[in-house]
Amino acid sequence: MRVTITGRHMDMTDALKAYVENGLEKVRGHFDRVIDASVVLSVEKHRHVAEINLHANGIRIHGKESSPDMYASVDAVLEKLDKQVRRFKDRINRHQPRKSKERRDYGHNVIEIIERVNEDNGKPPVAGHRVTLREKLSMKPMSVEEASMQLELVDDDFVVFLNADSQQVNVIYARDDGTYGLIEPQF
Repeated sequence: MRVTITGRHMDMTDALKAYVENGLEKVRGHFDRVIDASVVLSVEKHRHVAEINLHANGIRIHGKESSPDMYASVDAVLEKLDKQVRRFKDRINRHQPRKSKERRDYGHNVIEIIERVNEDNGKPPVAGHRVTLREKLSMKPMSVEEASMQLELVDDDFVVFLNADSQQVNVIYARDDGTYGLIEPQF
């Protein structure tokens, strides 16, 4: 397990690091592959916030909790993650396994935006848009139902996935009325 622990606006003690790592070991038992865990502990006024992102077995699970005590926040977020992992594994166990399909790893690149010279007055180039975050997604084929389960596990507004039926990249997103929307490409 690879664990990255970051403290914001606080001093990280060895006892707190050991407490977090010990709690993550309990979650690790649910997975058969290596887990990457990113832990951010921060203090905002009188709130102690614990945020954990797990990347394991091709899924991403996110949890964030706050309380007046850092250890209580860590306990709460670990309990939340454990609950999410158990719910995910229960859903997987209830479904029939799909036929094995080849796994495709897609990476997306942003094309560099070329700065242009203003031809009217010859002034220096105007800077275009800047990319501040680049993320590579490992896309395994999944059904729309599996993608909706993944969306419930993360706190993001959308999930990008490779549709197992159409073999195309789709986006599923949460709508304000509690339903899901699906974006499919049309060529």
